[in-house]
Amino acid sequence: MTSAPTSARPFAFDTEFDATGRVVVASDWRPTKRSYSPDEVEALVQEARTQTRADVEAQADTQHAQALAMIAEAMASAGPRLTQTLQDHREQAVELALFMSRQLAGIALDRLPTGMLETALDVLGQEIEASPRLHVRAAGLDEASQDRVRQVCAETGFTGSVSFREDTTLAAAAFELEWSDGRAAFDLDEVAARLRDALSSQLAAEAGHPEQAPRGRTDT
Repeated sequence: MTSAPTSARPFAFDTEFDATGRVVVASDWRPTKRSYSPDEVEALVQEARTQTRADVEAQADTQHAQALAMIAEAMASAGPRLTQTLQDHREQAVELALFMSRQLAGIALDRLPTGMLETALDVLGQEIEASPRLHVRAAGLDEASQDRVRQVCAETGFTGSVSFREDTTLAAAAFELEWSDGRAAFDLDEVAARLRDALSSQLAAEAGHPEQAPRGRTDT
């Protein structure tokens, strides 16, 4: 019984010599170093420390860059929301200021119903002083209030006649003045609405939005 021949490879030396014993091909094999001097150990430790420090610093730089990128992304996404929140806050502050102003003005006019009328007569003194008559249209002017209006007219230099007409369609403290070549009117609600329109337009312009009609009002 015969067995199948096995492939055999002749033993090969890493180092080859010629007939005289001279080395022709040197071996690449080097024995594993199993012992180190103290200086070599210190050098290896220092090299390991340097490499470890470099790896840690590189990792820290990478994490720092990632954190900055995350912060920048968060700020970019939060920017529009913060801008809108600020705009909403400003609009609410304006509405609150207008509301408080309207309430305070209403209280003041309740205590002095002819206050704005007297102010208007004082401002218009030079315009109405040459007119022969002045017509005052208002609501709720009693005899004392009418006498006060006549007194103010005289103090401004007006020497013509003053007539009064009761108009219940006008709001409290509202009035209309008519003389020969002009007229003037005051209505607290209308003044407040115009002020709201102006402030709304200003806020819209500062926010970079096109001017829009104020909410809750329709222009005709």
